[in-house]
Order: sequence, then structure tokens, then C-alpha cells
Amino acid sequence: MLHKQYQTEQDKLVKLQNRKNEKSDFYNGIIERYKDPILTRNHIPVFWKYDLDSETNPYFQERLGVNAVMNSGAIELDGKYYLVVRVEGADRKSFFAVAESDTGVDGFRFWDYPVLLPDTVPEETNVYDMRLTRHEDGYIYGVFCSESKDKESSDLSAAVAEAGIVRTKDLKSWERLDNLRTLQSPQQRNVVLHPEFVDGKYAFYTRPMDGFIETGSGGGIGFGLCEDIEHAVIEEEKIISPRVYHTLTEAKNGAGAVPIKGRKCWIHIAHGVRNTVAGLRYVLYAFGTDLAHPDRVIAEPSGMFLAPLGEERTGDVSNVVFTNGAVARENGDVYLYYASSDTRMHVAVTTVDQLEDYLFSTPKDPLRSADCVKQRCKLIEKNLKLLRM
Repeated sequence: MLHKQYQTEQDKLVKLQNRKNEKSDFYNGIIERYKDPILTRNHIPVFWKYDLDSETNPYFQERLGVNAVMNSGAIELDGKYYLVVRVEGADRKSFFAVAESDTGVDGFRFWDYPVLLPDTVPEETNVYDMRLTRHEDGYIYGVFCSESKDKESSDLSAAVAEAGIVRTKDLKSWERLDNLRTLQSPQQRNVVLHPEFVDGKYAFYTRPMDGFIETGSGGGIGFGLCEDIEHAVIEEEKIISPRVYHTLTEAKNGAGAVPIKGRKCWIHIAHGVRNTVAGLRYVLYAFGTDLAHPDRVIAEPSGMFLAPLGEERTGDVSNVVFTNGAVARENGDVYLYYASSDTRMHVAVTTVDQLEDYLFSTPKDPLRSADCVKQRCKLIEKNLKLLRM
């Protein structure tokens, strides 16, 4: 018999799903933010967490809890918005689930079942942070972190990160390919597949790492090519967005959403990390690469593109924003999906034109305080002349 508490919990969920999201009063001329998260753990279907049978669950206790939803790949198909969401269970194991929306800013609902990836890597313990690439070869590829225990270490927190690769045509049936191998880097996270062939090959943005957390000798966001996507091997990685002292990327950085093809460049929205006395702080930054040569950076605006604000600053891993998904529509609108503090999902909206104006019109970081203040004084002088006219 269906437990009487089910309807109470289901009504809460439906109310949350039907809530209209409104734009916040945040303004910077680059992006528009929304008041409410688009997905939280409270959006998880009731029947994913509870045994609904009153005989086997008389107290209606949560049997398989969910801790957080975050770090979602994104794609638009047939006029609808789809997120492949990282769902973290109460047991710390993450899995993927598809949520869809008609508007892209609210009304997201999970499909009945989470994604069942082919289980072809026996040593794999955890999977997370899938980037979705609609590639010109006709497939939708998902590239994600495939984590396993570091067998060479007695430290139970020591792990090995690789880039797992799957592909699909409909987000329902998934084919698992070999994990990416990078001959110059022992570990990889935050790997993104470029949506077009480069010199007839598959192109990846990588993040070379010596260890699971610390980048070590890894110099930043890399770029590499491979010929066979089913058995992907990158022999050489070129750093295109390096880590730089006393900047947003000092500790580490990584590719975020799949690059957006603009009129002037490929638009990249990545994350940068610096260390503080309060721990690691993650923000988003942007750069542009040449349309014909996506390994060549041609625009590097100074400063952060998006940082955690208000309640976004608190959660499981505080002071963090992270993106691995964006939707660029044919009309030029861009929906950027980002997680805050490894806890919940948000959306910000902009346009390709606004992003390219930001990339090419925002000055580059001069890297020294003395030069930064001179840069700002020039802007002030220009504006004061205008105000006095």
C-alpha cells in the first residue's frame, strides 16, 4: 500500500518544479543572474529516495538519500534544454541523471531513471562532471572524470583521475569508449572535447596533473589531438591558458563548458582557483581562441567572469562556482549553467555578442598592482571627462 506521506512529499516537489524563476537585480552588463537555483537536492524525485510501500517502510524513512546536485553538462535538443546532472548520493557516490526544461531557467524535471553507464572499468569507483559535446561527426559525446583508488598509496584519500568518454544520439542509450590516455600527464580532470575536427582529428582541452588534487607540474589548460576517439590517445599537450602567479589561476585552472563558436572566436568559460586562508576559492574566467586555430588564445580579459554571491558562497565545498555546461542558441542567446559550492545548480544568461564584447574590449591583466592602478586611472580619467561635458 502507498504510504500516506508520499503525497505530502510529492506536493512539495511539484510546487518546487512549478516555481517561476525571476532575474535578480545583479548587473554588470555581461550576464544576468537568477534569484533561485534551478536544481537542488529537493528536486530529486521522491521515489528515488524512499521506499513508498507502507508495509516495508512504515515510518517513511529515507532509504537512499541525496546530498547534492551540481556540475551539469548541458545541451539543447528539439527546442528543449537538457542537463546531465552530477547527483551525489548520501553515500558520497556520484552518478548522472538527465533533467529537462522547456525554458532553460526553471521547470527542470528529472527523468524517471538516472543514467546507467556501461560498467566497463572495474577499478572505477566514482564518476562526475560530464561535459556534453555535440560533435560534427554526428554523436553527442560525454567526457567525465573517472576516479579510482590509487593502488600505489596507502592513503585512503589518494585517487587517480582519468577522462572517461561515452557517446549517444539521444541521451538514453550510451556507448562507453576507452578512457582517454595522455602520454605526458599521469592524471586528467576537466577534459573537454572540441565540437569540430581540427586538422582532421579529434581535439581535446585537457588539464595535466601530477596528482589527484594538486596539479604539480601541470601548467594550466592544455590542448591535444587524437585520431581515434574510440581508443583516444594524446601524445602531446600544449598549454594554452597557463597558471599565473597572483591571478585567478594561481593554484590551478581547468576547462569548463564546451567552447561556444562566436563570430570572432571560440568562447571559453573556464574555472580558476587560488588558495586563501579560508581554503580554495573557485571562480569563472573567460578567454577566446582563434576560430581556425583553437589552440591559439586571441583574447584574455582581466579578472573574474563570475564569482559566488550570497548563498552561493556556502555549501559542501564553500566559496566555489563551477561550470561544465552551456547552451548557445541559434539566435545568439547563451545559457550558462553553473554550480555553487558543490551543492546546487544555477543559470546565468547572456548573448554571444555580449561575450565577445567582453572578451575583446575588457583590458588584459597587467599582472602588477602598479600597472593595474594606472589602468584603472585611465578609465576614471576618460569617464570624468565625459561626466563634465
